[in-house]
Amino acid sequence: MALTLPEGKTLAVNIGSDFDAHSVWMGTFGKTSPSYLSRGEYCAEVGVPRLLPLFEKYDIKATWCTPAHTMQTFTDRFLSIVDAGHEIAAHGCWHEPVPTLDAAKERHLMEKTLELHDKYVGKRPRGYRSPAWDFTEQTLDLLEEFGFEWDSSLMGRDFEPYHPRPVTVGWEEGSTFGAPSPILEFPVSWFLDDFPVAEYIPGINEGLGDSDVMFRRWKDHFDYAYENVPGGIIAFTVHPQTIARAHNLIGFERLIDYMSSMPGVWFATLSEIYDAWTDD
Repeated sequence: MALTLPEGKTLAVNIGSDFDAHSVWMGTFGKTSPSYLSRGEYCAEVGVPRLLPLFEKYDIKATWCTPAHTMQTFTDRFLSIVDAGHEIAAHGCWHEPVPTLDAAKERHLMEKTLELHDKYVGKRPRGYRSPAWDFTEQTLDLLEEFGFEWDSSLMGRDFEPYHPRPVTVGWEEGSTFGAPSPILEFPVSWFLDDFPVAEYIPGINEGLGDSDVMFRRWKDHFDYAYENVPGGIIAFTVHPQTIARAHNLIGFERLIDYMSSMPGVWFATLSEIYDAWTDD
């Protein structure tokens, strides 16, 4: 199993922009005060218009993981992403806390999400990213049932795609794995996510971290993959409300400029990378 990258390319780089807007505050954190919702508004009204020209400057097509709630609430901003030719991936209905859902609720929200993709994008998404990167025992089965090709929520590798396996947890006797899923997993990492470092949530997340440290860590990951994982992928996760803050945007462009200067780097959507995957 391997990625067969375009001729002359040695490392795939994906930028996954999670366009959460209001939904992350409502769904993950249960925050609906004007202050928190204004941070979601910033995501749409300031963050998106700052990121789109940056991606255009470097000829990058990103994968915008977008909750259906955002499509309905900030439709014009969302359609500007679609019109720019970026990929849209499923990212829940309202950034729901997936592990807390019972089977019926999870199915209902998946069906609603796909219905709204049909309405606003005009087609079903090929890939899925779970809100807050977690599953229930039935999530993988749902993704298979509804025809998804890839997922980007799990952390079983760092620079290589893989087929995730369901786990039956054992204690004294050890855990056991089921058969690999046909879903292809593009692994994520909290180390490659801007939200934990930068977003201050009183009593929940300290945030306000040093952006220079964050970007140095990202560069270190990139450099390691570039030197040691030929034919691999590195997936960055950014949020318009976070990465588009002035100090972060300066550092982000510096990193993109550095990566784009390296021979053999292929900026691609996750579906483009999926199409480069070959199973034995």
